Amino acid sequence: MVGFIGLGIMGRPMAKNLLKAGIDLMVTDLNKEAVADVVAAGAKEGSYAKIGEMCDTVIIIVPTGAIVQSILFDENGVASTIKPGSVICDMSSVTPVESKQCYEKLKASGVGFVDAPVSGGEPGAIAGTLAIMAGGDQEDFDRMRKYFDILGSSALLIGGSGSGSVTKLANQIIVNNTIAVVSEAFVLAAKAGADPVKVYEAIRGGLAGSAVLDAKVPMIVDRNFKPGGPIRINHKDIKNVVNTAHELDVPIPYTAQLYEILQTLKIHGHMEDDHGGIVQYFEKLADIEVKKVESQEEF
Repeated sequence: MVGFIGLGIMGRPMAKNLLKAGIDLMVTDLNKEAVADVVAAGAKEGSYAKIGEMCDTVIIIVPTGAIVQSILFDENGVASTIKPGSVICDMSSVTPVESKQCYEKLKASGVGFVDAPVSGGEPGAIAGTLAIMAGGDQEDFDRMRKYFDILGSSALLIGGSGSGSVTKLANQIIVNNTIAVVSEAFVLAAKAGADPVKVYEAIRGGLAGSAVLDAKVPMIVDRNFKPGGPIRINHKDIKNVVNTAHELDVPIPYTAQLYEILQTLKIHGHMEDDHGGIVQYFEKLADIEVKKVESQEEF
């Protein structure tokens, strides 16, 4: 049996995909409505300690590294009952330091640990097409592979413990800065009077084209900020980037500025918007909205 802890925007559809593939699951989450929904789909419910006792594989996907450590190492946590030879896979977005701490504590008890954060947002979680970036020991990655193949379209072991978490931080630098740059460009186009839909159609096949452009511009022009990846999560991830970079003495001037943009959006109540909602920062500066227009005037 596999334990699955964390049934949020990402975890709930991921757990359901495992159930559809015939995997026996024992689940838990603070959100009891989410637990009831996944139990109705065929899972069993259990406490952290019960999951540790009954499952030789445990998957965790929760908001922060502090929550991961609490789930594992608090009294009656998973680590209090899990058997040697088991493996725990943390698919949360945390810092590499937090991942290494979990790895070392569990390894001392004979339990494997893989850090395996994901990219693809809620759509990827629902479709089972997540990109999975892993760190840890080869044998533990190999044990997780059959589950990764259900949850994602690609899974790669980057290196030792913490490597998956480092890769996710790099991914978040690229994704969130790209959204910010796309936002700045389309605010310029809209302020100049150009139809943003036609601008998008004109540039998407060229060098400016990207998965981010294709995923976010249609949402922006429709004013659809329903979260697939909420700003709240990306704010946390970029804070992890900044802290990790400072620990390593790596200057990150673009991402430091991005963090301040996300801070501003936090102050203005946009934390639950999709991260395509980063455009709202630039719109506020220019006093314009990027949206579909009924007709295009020459300029």
